[in-house]
Amino acid sequence: MSKARILVVEDEKITARNIKNKLVKLGYDVPVTVSSGEEAIQKAGETRPDLVLMDIQLKRDMNGIQAAEQIRTRFNIPIIYLTAYTDEDTLEQAKVTEPYSYIIKPFQAKELQTNIEIALYKHKMEKKLHESEKRYRMLFTGVHNLLEAEEEETIMENKIFLLVEEENRPSQKPFRKNSVSR
Repeated sequence: MSKARILVVEDEKITARNIKNKLVKLGYDVPVTVSSGEEAIQKAGETRPDLVLMDIQLKRDMNGIQAAEQIRTRFNIPIIYLTAYTDEDTLEQAKVTEPYSYIIKPFQAKELQTNIEIALYKHKMEKKLHESEKRYRMLFTGVHNLLEAEEEETIMENKIFLLVEEENRPSQKPFRKNSVSR
């Protein structure tokens, strides 16, 4: 199996380099590190990583939470937040983006690896489930359409049968009473 590709989004250059080095030592591929939310979205689209490690406070206008939401909805790439922020408001905002994990800085390499592996596995299982649900919906829709078609065919056959039967039925003349005068 190939190494997982991880996009690192961190605005502190030294921290970004340290994270990249830890990831490479753990056996992951880090094609690029970026320092802004806008760059993160662009590189996620270009490189299609297996996972994004996202700092919350970033340079420029877009923070990590906003970038994570865009990446999740556009590309369906799992996000793990790496942040020093533990306040309730930040956590509440981050939860809405459905991250796969929320790691508080500073962190240990083993903690990072454990969270990455769980996130990658969970995402893989969610994709399998989604595909299974899609196949089930297609099967159900196909069976439903087939049943509707069979029902329509049966109705048409019954109409044709009645028309043919009516055509083949001997014509009956109305019965007249002979009036007899007495």
